[in-house]
Amino acid sequence: MKYVYILESLDSLHFYVGMTDDLRARLAKHNAGEVPHTSKFGPWRLRTYIAFSDEKQAVGFERYLKSASGRAFAKKRL
Repeated sequence: MKYVYILESLDSLHFYVGMTDDLRARLAKHNAGEVPHTSKFGPWRLRTYIAFSDEKQAVGFERYLKSASGRAFAKKRL
């Protein structure tokens, strides 16, 4: 399974979209400061995630969520 996830900083000012095979381990890495892009805004909580059995669909959805319309969709619906 591939997971596309949205993280929210505890101050609710920052969000991060990513994809992983192991959601728990990836969240732990974000909170441990091991991911350069998110290290300065942690700690993080999982806002939502979507599981995909098809990696191609997961990559497409992650790319969409990182676009302007995808960010608007996530803010309103997820």
